[in-house]
Amino acid sequence: MHTFSRPRVDDAAAIHELVASYDTEVIGSPDMTLDDVADELVEPGFDLDRDGWLARDETGLLTGWAWACRVGDSDLVNIEVITRAGLTGLREELWRTVTDRALELGGERGHDGVTIDIGIYRDDQDKQSYAKEQGFEPGTSFHRMRVDHAAPVEPPVPLPGLTLHTGESEETRRAAHQVHQLGFAEHFGFVPVDYDHWYERRQAQSVTDWSQLTLARIDGQPAGVLIGSNQFVSDEDCGYVATLAVHPRFRGRGLGRFLLRHAFAADAARGRKGTILHVDSNNTTPALGLYESAGMRRVLAIDVWRRRL
Repeated sequence: MHTFSRPRVDDAAAIHELVASYDTEVIGSPDMTLDDVADELVEPGFDLDRDGWLARDETGLLTGWAWACRVGDSDLVNIEVITRAGLTGLREELWRTVTDRALELGGERGHDGVTIDIGIYRDDQDKQSYAKEQGFEPGTSFHRMRVDHAAPVEPPVPLPGLTLHTGESEETRRAAHQVHQLGFAEHFGFVPVDYDHWYERRQAQSVTDWSQLTLARIDGQPAGVLIGSNQFVSDEDCGYVATLAVHPRFRGRGLGRFLLRHAFAADAARGRKGTILHVDSNNTTPALGLYESAGMRRVLAIDVWRRRL
């Protein structure tokens, strides 16, 4: 017997314990920090009263955590369902609940259908099989890549006409936003957003450090952007490349490789043990090959399963 309630910011610790337990069972260790969970609960556009559910047993123990979160004003909705092992019926009920909410979110934005995505660890064969039973199909795979820094990393040689600018100023952030939108326009699951939403989302995350945003200009024109954060500092003592994008007009000049090496050197200078990033293995640009050639290795695979309703 379970009781259901809506999540609150004060529930972050209980949710983290449940998620950490699930992660440890599947991949051997927790994959989210308490701060990561707290950031999820204050995600702009996520309505605690309508988009999230907690399930508890008769002792009050949290046994389930599920949510549906719209992506901008598009028809795309991301979902998650996590339950403790050994329970019967709860997973099925929560999957139905988030699917119904996803349909509502699509309808609220004027869409006659909805696209639902859920990320599932490659090692979680049980959850992948269940997603398939629910009508989901493989969409793409994201690889977590890592490189270790055992010694200082030499900064890369600047490209001709290149200048670098950090993200403390609004002017730089706005230019970085434009490069990001253009650079990712054809990527899986990308939904364009305006600057205000882009800024608000990052500003709400505790791991954001605007000094780790680097805008590259070539001959004065915005050409590439690297957005680093502290997402993997507390658990892995690693820097994180949250975004690396090159303006389509400036591709093929080695700018992506330069920015990647720039991130390595900056993280090593901060004393980080390594640098982590995620890459879509079906990327429209050859990003996976770039990262592998720079010495990064895959440490985790997350498959995105998709269903259209």
